[in-house]
Amino acid sequence: MMRNKKLQELDLSLNSLIVFRHILTDPVIVPLRPLLDIETTDPIIQLRQYAEFTSRLFPQNMNLTEYLLGLVLHDDNFFVRMLARGDKPDDILYACVRNELGIIERLAHLKPVELMKEISYYGPLPEWKISDIDFAETYFTRLDELTKFGYGHYAQSTVFTVEHGRTIPAQHPDPVRLSQLFGYEEERGAVIRNTIALLEGKPAQNVLLCGDTGTGKSSTVKAIVNEYAGDGLRLIQITKEQLRGLPAVWDSIYGNPLKFILFIDDLSFHPGDGSFSELKAILEGSVTAMPSNAVIYATSNLTQLVPMPGRGEIIGDDEVQERISLAARFGLRVQFKAPEKEEYLSIVQAIADLSELPLDTDTLCEEAEKFAVRAGGRSPRAAKQAVQQAMAEIADA
Repeated sequence: MMRNKKLQELDLSLNSLIVFRHILTDPVIVPLRPLLDIETTDPIIQLRQYAEFTSRLFPQNMNLTEYLLGLVLHDDNFFVRMLARGDKPDDILYACVRNELGIIERLAHLKPVELMKEISYYGPLPEWKISDIDFAETYFTRLDELTKFGYGHYAQSTVFTVEHGRTIPAQHPDPVRLSQLFGYEEERGAVIRNTIALLEGKPAQNVLLCGDTGTGKSSTVKAIVNEYAGDGLRLIQITKEQLRGLPAVWDSIYGNPLKFILFIDDLSFHPGDGSFSELKAILEGSVTAMPSNAVIYATSNLTQLVPMPGRGEIIGDDEVQERISLAARFGLRVQFKAPEKEEYLSIVQAIADLSELPLDTDTLCEEAEKFAVRAGGRSPRAAKQAVQQAMAEIADA
């Protein structure tokens, strides 16, 4: 069977990729390649290859052009790394990149009918969409904003977790925004100012957000990341058990133009906890230095991170100082205290207004106070839950 020369030439050109070669091993693109230069006339094999390609493409994007453009913009290659480091690539490399973008654009504009007419099957087949997009113009425009978008998988998401020493995008990150948080303007403002300093390349501190439970410490960190993600801010959440593997995480962000918050939520240690020494070494400056584009933000319900001696427990002055000293190693410590009644009710009212709760102020305050008693105390969390309960009761009435 005579093959379409246009498709064969496109397949041959794809083999010449060096900068964007990772695209050839993309799970969606792999089954497309044989369709460009298929040697079999067996319609079953042809159909399987076509169906395999479309079955992988459609859950990602019904538009082949948009899908391939995403691969290009997110690709982690030696060219984009050179630019991120501030190096100036040779003009020969720039020409190579432009040529490869042209090849990938040709693939991205491949119409379904061009493959259908080469397949020995006359039944209906699924068709993808294509768009008229200039890959070179779009790619080089993106390169001008590397500090906002980054590259690699850090360009594809804003919140990450760590599994087996590698960072992966969080499946369902908390969408909370600063506009949804009320009270604690001074405390939250200190963390925001520190984060802006990080984004602007100025000296930024590691931060400990400590204090009473339910006061919005974790929500503050998440909301700040959501607010400034468009400015190049990312969050990597780690557990204290993963502190030992933190240098591997650092390796993945060294030289990246983005800024990172390494987030440890609900941090505390018990006496003798091995993770205590790990964090202490990190904050003091271990052999492997923390990247200049990253800071550690930790939250804790304990102001000292390690409980002080209980009744009947006797420890030496050195150990007392050791327990106190860890928190002191955070350059910025921000304490979130449980709100007094007036502030609590103000937070309740603000959340009720945001939620458009149809309840008069007196009734709302009375119910919120009752809820706080049942919840074990006043807090922004209790305020939010009180409003949610009131809305549920109204909906059920």
